[in-house]
Amino acid sequence: MDELRLDPEVLCWHCDPNQFEFETTRDLPPLEGTIGQDRALTAIDFGLGIKDSGFNLFILGHPGSGRSSTIKKILKARAQEQPAPDDWCYVHDFEESMGPEYIRLPAGMGHEFKKDVVHLVERLSEDAPKVLEGKEYEEQKDEISSEYQKKKKALFQQLDKETSESGFALQQVLSGLVLMPLRDGKPLSQQEYEAFSDDEKAKYEVKGSKLQERINEVLDEVRQLEEEMREKILEMEKEVLLYAMSPLFVGLEQKYRNFERVLEHFENCKKDIINQIDEFRPQKKPQISIAGINGKQEGPSFERYLVNLFIDNSSLEGAPVIYEANPTYLNVFGRIEHIIHMGGAITNFQMIKAGALHRANGGYLILDCREVLFNLFTYEALKRCIRNREVKIEDMAEQFRLIATVSLKPQPIPLDCKIILIGTPIFYYLLFDLDPDFRKYFKVKVDFDQMMKNTWENVQQHALFIGSKCNEENLLHFDPTAVARMVEYSARLIEDQKHFSASFIDIADLIRESSFYAEREGRDKVMDKHVDLALEARVYRSNKLEERIQEFIEDGTILIDTEGAITGQVNGLTVYQLGGYSFGKPARVTVRTFIGKEGMVNIEREAKLSGPIHDKGVLILNGFFGERYARDKPLALSASICFEQSYSWVEGDSASTTELYGLLSSLADLPVNQGIAVTGSVNQHGQVQPIGGVNKKIEGYYAVCKAMGLTGKQGVIIPEANRKNLMLKPEIIAAVQQGDFHIWSVATVDQGIEILTGTPAGEVQEDGTWTEGSVNARVDKRLREMTEIACKFAMD
Repeated sequence: MDELRLDPEVLCWHCDPNQFEFETTRDLPPLEGTIGQDRALTAIDFGLGIKDSGFNLFILGHPGSGRSSTIKKILKARAQEQPAPDDWCYVHDFEESMGPEYIRLPAGMGHEFKKDVVHLVERLSEDAPKVLEGKEYEEQKDEISSEYQKKKKALFQQLDKETSESGFALQQVLSGLVLMPLRDGKPLSQQEYEAFSDDEKAKYEVKGSKLQERINEVLDEVRQLEEEMREKILEMEKEVLLYAMSPLFVGLEQKYRNFERVLEHFENCKKDIINQIDEFRPQKKPQISIAGINGKQEGPSFERYLVNLFIDNSSLEGAPVIYEANPTYLNVFGRIEHIIHMGGAITNFQMIKAGALHRANGGYLILDCREVLFNLFTYEALKRCIRNREVKIEDMAEQFRLIATVSLKPQPIPLDCKIILIGTPIFYYLLFDLDPDFRKYFKVKVDFDQMMKNTWENVQQHALFIGSKCNEENLLHFDPTAVARMVEYSARLIEDQKHFSASFIDIADLIRESSFYAEREGRDKVMDKHVDLALEARVYRSNKLEERIQEFIEDGTILIDTEGAITGQVNGLTVYQLGGYSFGKPARVTVRTFIGKEGMVNIEREAKLSGPIHDKGVLILNGFFGERYARDKPLALSASICFEQSYSWVEGDSASTTELYGLLSSLADLPVNQGIAVTGSVNQHGQVQPIGGVNKKIEGYYAVCKAMGLTGKQGVIIPEANRKNLMLKPEIIAAVQQGDFHIWSVATVDQGIEILTGTPAGEVQEDGTWTEGSVNARVDKRLREMTEIACKFAMD
């Protein structure tokens, strides 16, 4: 089967350093754009360009694919071409007091507005109390009081005259006015009054009763005059106060004449100043309570006239691009802060704080999907904001309280923001399947690929990336040989000669590590040997367990044969995955066949040490045997399949060919070459299918063979479809070139069993039998014998 043996030239793709026209990457221009993500870039351009509601972006890709850096770079460039959004301010709601209202102003004007109002309040706090202490005010007040005193005096004079004419005199006591009867102009004593006849007394009582009614009428008129006087004084005070305060507003009203909401706020301030005129009375010292937490006010508070500059975009040059790393509910949607004072929580409209969504309004908000889902309430609230096109600041705990509490309810701010969620594919597909709202609000799927094609353009882009990273982080620059080695590493990461990896986080780390070792040697540039050194050092930091397993194999603790031939025993290849490091090692697979009805018994499955994919691979073997050998007879076969010395979880179907070769060897009673290890999955037709980790598996088995001694007869059988995945180390390629190690690629099980046993697999003849002496003929013969024996026992 020499035609299946691979030549050294196909075992790895090599990047030619001579194609680079530079001495070091220092000579290269900076990288522009993103490498190998044309589909994602097209989707981003569409998603950012369309303005319709719901066309927000979900960027899915694995960490390190450049998804975050790409979108941030694109948004930064795009935002600079857009105008800065408006400023947003909150002011006191003079009607309901608990619902602060927003004022929208052009970018930068909110800061001026706040400063102007602060200056206005300072003037008001100084001038307003003085208005009611001025000489002019006192004169007008005295004039009004004097006028009404004259009217009161005239009423009492008239009343006094009427009582005198009726024979009575008015006398003021503590309880009010009292009528005293007169005779000859003198008040009568009680004895004199009692000496009167009944008729005379009756006349006095009638007159007294009428006079008392008149007194009551006069007193009512006096009270009305006093009320009129107070109202007139209050009206005068308001006019004086308004007259004194109006000049403070004139300039501001002229400055903000084009902003209706600002003018409305100024009018509300004036009305409120007039309504709280009692606070400006003398003997009160006015002050400003900015925080609104003073327990005792000694004068009028002007805090309600101030402005909460909620969003200040004065420093922005273009639209905002906000990335919220910790998307809690409060961080995204804002909060109303409180101060604990005198045992209670105090707040006001100036303690309303903006969230990331407010700061991103008019621009772009970037959120990590995983963090959004992990934080309570954030995801549902985000959907509400998109649906209602407004951001509403709410107390998220309010819905869980048993007793409702009074709190501020700020007016919701209109939302005009493009929201970008970044996450792994699993989050996207779970949300798409389980949340019916998701597809309405995140309609643009931006899919970052894990790989890119191996083209000349992408090779050159890698060189630009390396140069840009060196410039950004002040690293040593790479020469062409080092760049070529980095490009080969990219292909090895994805295990594909025709593609490169898009995991630039790993490439960037290797750039830093290579620069470190070059600088440590005192070099002025990075060469290929420094990249190799960095890779070797990276392996050494992580391969403790790999070396321990290698030691166990070498000292015989783990049984692995690399020479000789044994029936029903095959060396399979496995990959161990530990965190960010993986390595391959052989595993002995043994098969025993005997008469029975159980079929294939997977010992790992019975011991609950295998995963569903591995179990599926074993079950496929039943279909293969039934289709190939049971067309003319029933199978009376039982077989046990075991991964020897395996005490942990086994998953994957890459050992299904290994198990099948073991079955064929056991049934045909043909020994298997123990120097050859096998990997690959198989289908029911006997076709060998590709697997993952092919380079790790080959290198792991080579290390075992090298330690036990290379004989020139050892090697690995891989699926033919995995040829394009080969990116082997130079040491293995050299061993293959020298004939010390071999790699075969097979498309069918028949090809593989011929290599392992040295016996032809055989072909089906016209009469349905197999080629005499072939593997398949021996298997078919043994299965027929087993069936006959089983039937004989059944008849007995």
